[in-house]
Amino acid sequence: MISGVPHLTTALTGPLLKLEGHLLEHQISVETWLRQQWLLTPAPFYTSVDLRNAGFKLAPVDTNLFPAGFNNLNAAFMPLCINAVQSAVERHCPHARTVLIIAENHTRNLFYLESLETLRQIFEQAGLEARIGSMRDDITELTTIELPSGKISQLEPLIRKGNRVMVGEFSPCLVLLNNDLSAGRPAILEDLEQQLVPPLSAGWSDRKKSDHFRHYHTVAQEFAEQIGIDPWLISPLSLQCGEVNFMERTGTECLAKNVEFALTAIQKKYDEYGIDKEPFVVVKADSGTYGMGIMMVKSAEEIISLNRKQRTKMASAKEGMTVENVLIQEGVYTFETIGQDHAVAEPVVYMMDHYVVGGFYRVHTGRGVNENLNAPGMHFEPLAFAQSCITSDKTEQPDAGPNRFYAYGVIARLALLAAARELAD
Repeated sequence: MISGVPHLTTALTGPLLKLEGHLLEHQISVETWLRQQWLLTPAPFYTSVDLRNAGFKLAPVDTNLFPAGFNNLNAAFMPLCINAVQSAVERHCPHARTVLIIAENHTRNLFYLESLETLRQIFEQAGLEARIGSMRDDITELTTIELPSGKISQLEPLIRKGNRVMVGEFSPCLVLLNNDLSAGRPAILEDLEQQLVPPLSAGWSDRKKSDHFRHYHTVAQEFAEQIGIDPWLISPLSLQCGEVNFMERTGTECLAKNVEFALTAIQKKYDEYGIDKEPFVVVKADSGTYGMGIMMVKSAEEIISLNRKQRTKMASAKEGMTVENVLIQEGVYTFETIGQDHAVAEPVVYMMDHYVVGGFYRVHTGRGVNENLNAPGMHFEPLAFAQSCITSDKTEQPDAGPNRFYAYGVIARLALLAAARELAD
């Protein structure tokens, strides 16, 4: 039994138990295929993937190339992070001795700063001097902030000299973006001679979720052929719908038609598998994070009849950006619950290079099995599943801790591969 794993219950596990068992039976084929894929398309520097486990389906619903939340990982598995960082640095910038982490602009959230400090310490333990640079207007000198954990965060103003960025006289070999560029590509980061990872093209100013899930759909099909499963079991149906203006009500009829098409397609798969649940879709901004610009929809009529409050909510994304393009994605139930209160939970898996280094459950006591959990009121349950995401125990049942977490690691790495191909494009 893995220590540190909260009591977890998954309902409707029949088909998923079969899927998990299938992954275990084909573990050699799974790992061989993934290893070949990394030779063809190297993984991004770091990534986190939100998964949903419906019991009858296990699929990614979001892939983040600028992960925040390293402070929520189980501290016992920091050695995995350190080894993975060393591998990633050797591939991206083999002679690097220093790294500068570029922070988000929008937030003063102390828990985000906890994540940055954890990430900085991972680099230092991996043998690189690391500092944190900020593009915030109010950071004009070295700023020290005491964190809830008792750690100290030091933010320094980012400056540019020639084709290099630095803080003070610290001119790093490697520049690591932890800013998703929702507000656009900063001129200060363009055309650097230093190695910048992830590239600026990975930011939300250039990237679309619909592109990512188009790549994921292809990856899922290829993988499903390798091990003989229906790709729908691991892939959410996704449709892109552009030119939508929620405030002016333009493009909503097209959006409603696409919602109806998606719901019909999902119902067909539910009928095929004998699933007695109501299909739903997630309509969300085609770029951006933080659970903004997102709604769950069970009928096309809900789109047509949006009230002003709902339209205002959907029209705005992170950093005040206007939502003009949306992704319609198959809603995946989460039938995983934690604790006596049966709080709804979803796993989030973290990777550095192509290695799974840990994860946690996002938990929300006030949300249901078909709702967005990335919302105010959520909390995190760090899991000691970093090791078991890459190993399994065939002497136990498929839904035993190590095996369930191995399945998480496989699906998360498929999303990672999709992101790698997306960046390569």
